[in-house]
Amino acid sequence: MNPTDIQKLISESIKGCKVSVTTDGLGHFQAHVVSDLFQGKSRIQRHQMVYHSLGTLVGNEIHALAIKAETEEEK
Repeated sequence: MNPTDIQKLISESIKGCKVSVTTDGLGHFQAHVVSDLFQGKSRIQRHQMVYHSLGTLVGNEIHALAIKAETEEEK
C-alpha cells in the first residue's frame, strides 16, 4: 500500500481535511489528519472517521495505522 493512496482515500472521505501519511515501508503507517469536522468529537470518534475511510484495508494491506486527528484550532 502506498501512503499517497491512503492519503487520497482519507481526503475523499473527510471532505476539506488536510492529511499527510508516512510509512516505515513494512505496512505500518502514520496519518496526521486536520479537519474542523472533528470539532466536538471524541478521540475515538475521530479515529473511527479515519478508519471508516479506509474500510477493509486496515488489518490487511495496512497492518498498523497510528492516527493523529485534530481540528485546525488544535494543531
